[in-house]
Amino acid sequence: MFEALSPLPADPILGLSAAYKQDDNPDKIDLGVGVYKDEAGATPIMAAVKNAEQLRLETETTKTYQSPAGDPQFDEAVADLLLGDTLANCRVASVQVPGGTGGLHVAAGLIRRCNSEATIWLSTPTWANHAPVFTSAGLAVAEYPYYSSQLRGVDFEAMADALRKLGSNDVVVLHGCCHNPTGADLTEQQWQVVADIAIERGFTPLIDFAYQGFGRGLDEDAYGVRLLAQRVPELIVVSSCSKNFGLYRERVGAVCLVSADTQREHQALPHLLNVARSTYSMPPAHGAAIVSSILHDEALRGQWQQELTSMRDRMNGCRTLLADRLAEMGLGDSFDHIRGQLGMFSYLGLSVAQVQRLREEFSIYMVDSSRINIAGINQQNLDYFANALAAVSR
Repeated sequence: MFEALSPLPADPILGLSAAYKQDDNPDKIDLGVGVYKDEAGATPIMAAVKNAEQLRLETETTKTYQSPAGDPQFDEAVADLLLGDTLANCRVASVQVPGGTGGLHVAAGLIRRCNSEATIWLSTPTWANHAPVFTSAGLAVAEYPYYSSQLRGVDFEAMADALRKLGSNDVVVLHGCCHNPTGADLTEQQWQVVADIAIERGFTPLIDFAYQGFGRGLDEDAYGVRLLAQRVPELIVVSSCSKNFGLYRERVGAVCLVSADTQREHQALPHLLNVARSTYSMPPAHGAAIVSSILHDEALRGQWQQELTSMRDRMNGCRTLLADRLAEMGLGDSFDHIRGQLGMFSYLGLSVAQVQRLREEFSIYMVDSSRINIAGINQQNLDYFANALAAVSR
């Protein structure tokens, strides 16, 4: 049977990681994989997570299955984190899922049950795994304009024009904050226009919200989510705890459904749970229990927020350091746009040939789009990276 399978190309990001590990250049830099790194290049466990994990070990009494909806305390806490004060005015059902990718897969299964003819609209560019998740669920995928290399930012006029042509058979995937891969986010005014168009045209927004707290702050980053939750009749939000809690390998996330009324909520939720049941049966408990403990305990929550702020400040600092250094070298016109980007990623705007030169001549690893993990920059490699950029840019 297996002989019928044809070879698949290597995952571009995982392939980069493997090449980086095999590189013996002592100056090599890994800017590919999207995980937070501290100044020493490590991805440590957050202290709040360690403390919550210890509490979990001391108080856990069973290893029996959870329900397909997961931990109800986690579901409640994450919905509150996403929606804040707007939660009281929304019809929300929240379900624990195994990571953001698992959440997208479950959401895709629900969409297919609602409308097998639905088209999923993705930004150009978007996260590399978006299209495979939705096409594997049997859904059609199309693209709307988003980032302009000429503008070095969001081409909102082109985006809005494309959205105005959509209708009730369409689902538009929006990045809640810290757009992956560009780091270029919508402004508050642009979010308001998107809400207006969604109401006028009747498409369903699906917000992929993987980086809350990595951009400007927990509440600030949730502006678009909360605005749409208040204004549109139906909304799907998929969130991840991988980045802002550092729980990458624990696979913790949630799907929140905002419905027009309680009747539609009661119709949709059993189907969402049925998709989950047929996919992975029940979600894992450990990581969600850690998040729930942190969000329900005032001291742990305060500790977590301080750590999250430090992580965000470090990434913002790395971005500024790099932009300043490149400006000092006379490259401000080529790279000053990175100052306005948000989150873990920065879109440099290099050609594929320049990216390949960085890899082959300088052992600097990034994906061909020139998206970099800004947290991979530190005081030790800043000058080396800036000089390499100068070498391939002139």
